[in-house]
Amino acid sequence: MKNRLCWLTTFACLAVPAAADVLYENGPINGQTDAWTINFGFLVSDTFTLTSNSTVNGVSFGAWLSPGDTLESVEVSFTEFEVGGTTYFDQVVNVTQSNCFANTYGFNVCTETGSFNGVDLAPGTYWMQLQDGVVDNGDPVYWDENSGIGCHSEGCPSLASENSVGSIPQEAFSILGTNGNGTVPEPGSLILLASGVIAASGILRRKLR
Repeated sequence: MKNRLCWLTTFACLAVPAAADVLYENGPINGQTDAWTINFGFLVSDTFTLTSNSTVNGVSFGAWLSPGDTLESVEVSFTEFEVGGTTYFDQVVNVTQSNCFANTYGFNVCTETGSFNGVDLAPGTYWMQLQDGVVDNGDPVYWDENSGIGCHSEGCPSLASENSVGSIPQEAFSILGTNGNGTVPEPGSLILLASGVIAASGILRRKLR
């Protein structure tokens, strides 16, 4: 099977709640290139950068789903390093699905937006992980790959990795919340280089096929 499906052809903007500021955005949804599994034990990580003390209270990202599926929830975590170091947040987040369109591969591509009690973070670069996406019939859930094209935030495009293969192209997402809160924990370090691609025979790659 081909690892890549096609080059970028269309964009769909991430929708965010009016009450939330976009603290970081990694570019709009692509929807036509590729996507990475975020359930069945597979985990995808992307970095994001905050430029001031912030309270993060939501995320928005692009998902590929089988026709008729609705994503109900996803586990979201923010960590110091790539799946390691200090964990600042780790919670199953319910999401609302919007702005769906059908792509050329027969999937529905949707904006998924979730909110949660705010977590205070200092200026710096963090890793966000998405995993354990849930739809009621147990189908796969994929995080849209956009390679960071069209992003405008400081620190973009992100670094990105997948837990079975290592370094991958970047995904479509926004970090939501408010700026200007008080003293918050400092991250231990800034961006770390993602691990190299592992492509050994027999390792299951959960990139969309």
